[in-house]
Amino acid sequence: MRPLAILSLLAVTASVPALAAPPDPDHGKVIAQRWCAACHDVSLSQKQASADVPSFFYVARHMDKRDLTSFLTDPHPKMPDMSLTRQEIDDLTAYIRSLADQK
Repeated sequence: MRPLAILSLLAVTASVPALAAPPDPDHGKVIAQRWCAACHDVSLSQKQASADVPSFFYVARHMDKRDLTSFLTDPHPKMPDMSLTRQEIDDLTAYIRSLADQK
């Protein structure tokens, strides 16, 4: 292959955006347990959480996917800055939404 053809191929390949992986609620649960469980009730097996914050079960029933994604993109000031990636936000949102019919 000619060097110019190789450079052209690389330029085209580099300009194609990477396809996002589908949301993974299982990975979202891992994120929730690591970052959120200190304050929020994030799973059925959790034994304690802060009484001053909503459980993920409540959030799942009262926030739609769009609002939840927006909230996680720019968290409430009382929440720590977790600096989640877009994929992590999608995964966490998918996990929270999966709880809507539980508890």
